[in-house]
Amino acid sequence: MRFSLAAAFTTAASIFASSVALNIIVSNDDGFASANVREFYRLLKASGHDVVLVASVIDQSGQAGRSQFTVNSTLLTPSEYGIIPAGAPSFGMDPTDPDVFYYNGTPQACTYIAIDYVVPTYKNWSTIDLFVGGPNFGTNLGPFLYTLSGTIGGTYGAVYRSIPGIAFSAGNNGQRSYTNVTSATPAGLPDPATVNAQLSVSLVNQLAANTPPGQRLLPLGYGLSVNYPFITSVTNDSCISPPFVATRLTGGAIADTAVFNATTKLFSYGDIVADGLNQCINGDCSLPGETLVVNGGCQSSVSVFTVDYDAPNTNTTAAVFTSLEPLVQRSNGTVLAKRSPTAALRVRAKAQRANRVGI
Repeated sequence: MRFSLAAAFTTAASIFASSVALNIIVSNDDGFASANVREFYRLLKASGHDVVLVASVIDQSGQAGRSQFTVNSTLLTPSEYGIIPAGAPSFGMDPTDPDVFYYNGTPQACTYIAIDYVVPTYKNWSTIDLFVGGPNFGTNLGPFLYTLSGTIGGTYGAVYRSIPGIAFSAGNNGQRSYTNVTSATPAGLPDPATVNAQLSVSLVNQLAANTPPGQRLLPLGYGLSVNYPFITSVTNDSCISPPFVATRLTGGAIADTAVFNATTKLFSYGDIVADGLNQCINGDCSLPGETLVVNGGCQSSVSVFTVDYDAPNTNTTAAVFTSLEPLVQRSNGTVLAKRSPTAALRVRAKAQRANRVGI
């Protein structure tokens, strides 16, 4: 399943026209002032959506689903690119845009601040239609990076909270400020950040156009992970319109290995395509793996994920439970736990807070 965006560079109207105006939260793990997220935010607004951006004050890449809130009311150091000075509040509004907010915390913490504080305080929304993360600087291909990425962690945090979420990751590495985005590259083409944003807006608008009025953009508990190849617009047009391909997370995906250097006596990581990581269990096994699609040429991947990590109800899963009997018993619908869910939640939350270290 694929479609081309070759027409995306014809006119601005054809790119950004959306018949449905959505209420959208934008975030990422590269920081509130990074080029990719600001271009995405800008073009979503140009498409007619009501958008608020809430992201970390500095680069918080690799934080995964870690939700950490600062214990300092002010910034101990300046923000990325020196936009917000040291000593400013740890949460605040961008000095040039009232719909852009920074926070000194992890990406998933920013997700919850957006949902629980920014939207109720600053936006007159009856509902949050969509959460989008990124586009990240660098791809997040396969289940290993899915669990490592802060951009994806912030996105599945929104899905946890019943908000449809899409994580976007781009093949162009190199963290940079949105103030460095150019209107045209030396090749006379749009900046890679702009191309990634255009692709992302097109996918959001396609999803909105195909969703009946009043219905969710994605089923409850579902999200999308989208990865783009390296955009070549700085030097040539060989990859500026990569078609979207329906994919799965597994299939050709890499995991880490520990590599020992006998000279330095230090360890570093290497890559391995591990069988356990690439076992197709829940997904559509007829789909190609997103890693193979993106690394195989000028193509973008779109994988559907859910937040239900339970194994499927199959004979294989039943055999695992059988191997644990009689020590592990099936409840058969009988509630075995005596503690109430609310009490259990309070105990868990107290233990987690006690183990957290503020930033």
